[in-house]
Amino acid sequence: MGLFGILLALALMMWLAYRGWSVLLVAPAAAILAAAMSGEPLLAHWTQTFMGSASRFVAQWFPLFLLGGLFGKLMDDSGSINSIARFLTERLGTQRAMLSVVLASAVVTYGGVSVFVAFFVLVPMAQKMFRAADIPRRLMPATICLGAFTFTMSALPGSPSINNSIPMPYFGTTPFAAPGLGIIASLITLAFGMWWLGRAEVAARRAGEGYGGSPDPAPVVNEEIREHATATGDFDPAEIRHGQRGDGEPSFALAILPLALVIVMNFLMSLVVLPRLDFSYLSEARWGGTTIGALSGVWSVAVALAAGALAVVIVNYRRLPALRRSMDAGANSSVLPVLTVGSLVGFGAVVAAMPAFAAVRDAVLSIQGGPLVSLTVAMNVLAGLTGSASGGMAIALDTLGETYMRLALEQGIDPALMHRVATISSGTLDSLPHNGTVLTVLQVSGLTHRESYLDMVMTVIVGVVISFVAVIILGSVFGSF
Repeated sequence: MGLFGILLALALMMWLAYRGWSVLLVAPAAAILAAAMSGEPLLAHWTQTFMGSASRFVAQWFPLFLLGGLFGKLMDDSGSINSIARFLTERLGTQRAMLSVVLASAVVTYGGVSVFVAFFVLVPMAQKMFRAADIPRRLMPATICLGAFTFTMSALPGSPSINNSIPMPYFGTTPFAAPGLGIIASLITLAFGMWWLGRAEVAARRAGEGYGGSPDPAPVVNEEIREHATATGDFDPAEIRHGQRGDGEPSFALAILPLALVIVMNFLMSLVVLPRLDFSYLSEARWGGTTIGALSGVWSVAVALAAGALAVVIVNYRRLPALRRSMDAGANSSVLPVLTVGSLVGFGAVVAAMPAFAAVRDAVLSIQGGPLVSLTVAMNVLAGLTGSASGGMAIALDTLGETYMRLALEQGIDPALMHRVATISSGTLDSLPHNGTVLTVLQVSGLTHRESYLDMVMTVIVGVVISFVAVIILGSVFGSF
């Protein structure tokens, strides 16, 4: 009965979340249902287990959500994202429209801009490029998503994304974990995705299919899309409409400067500054009895994003006509996403506390192939069920992170390899049809699953699956590098 209760609660949460219900309501309700069907105390699990785990997640990750939202909104309102996208598309031209859209998407998101901010700039830009090149508009979502939330989200070393950050305190790693493997995975994902998109473009031209004559819809965000988006990302799309954009745009060099600063600061803090300082005081009770290994990754990303946000303000002060409103919008954009993902983590904590969960844990850990394979399966399944890479990863590591770290040490597996496998594998089945990022980009593009989803599957799921299989094989043979 307990196992059935867990499955029923998970199915109910999936269905209601897909229907647009707020995860803030659905997650605790599903957790209480699982506890009730296991004969466990309901109120105790809600206030102690659920809220205890959710609050720990919020306390740990709110600084990154806050700074990420602030940085993304300032980049948007200053015109910096527009400037970068325009520069790349003009240099590559309409003959390489797909490549220019992919690269523009990759540059802004790898530099720390949330995909939910980038979509509202990238989609109009892609519409112009695809119309000029007469490429079917149905290929736009797959093209944007290839650059925006595949390898830049989880594979490229140094990415300040929340997905690349979550494994750090569990494995004692940095954002640059397994850099060689991350670069290889990124190249595989990019190459496969561009091959598929090129193939689709050639087939469309042979069939006489062009861009299409229908007018492009104006990007909008409704409440249902907002609920989906905040469960999968780090920016509340409703805040896009707040603040105020400036009239002008910075040059490409000034626009990309804050992005470059984020990456450089992340590198320096992770690998140069923090390792040389004495943080022995962190073992004291008043600092939580922790170590710098559990905190350095989070601190590095936080400092990098703060430096990037400050740079945007300094470089674009005159292009930010309502600086306070823009900063307020950026800060407010972080609240709903961090609480939503925290609620998913709280649900996972209640499920993990059920007696029947022991059978689930044993089944996952007994999967043939060792910890790397079982970790991959756990990440894929939970990301797919929750429709969220960050949510699925947080649940898996909150419940099994210590176990995987112990297995890694026992079997001589570098924790950096575990980090990279976890991040890449969580970004695959999270892109099923109910994923908030998928729904948002389709909504903003004015397209449907029937028109565009097959090509999205190939670029954001199949290509990434190939890349993490390659990482597992290379990591198993050569170790982490």
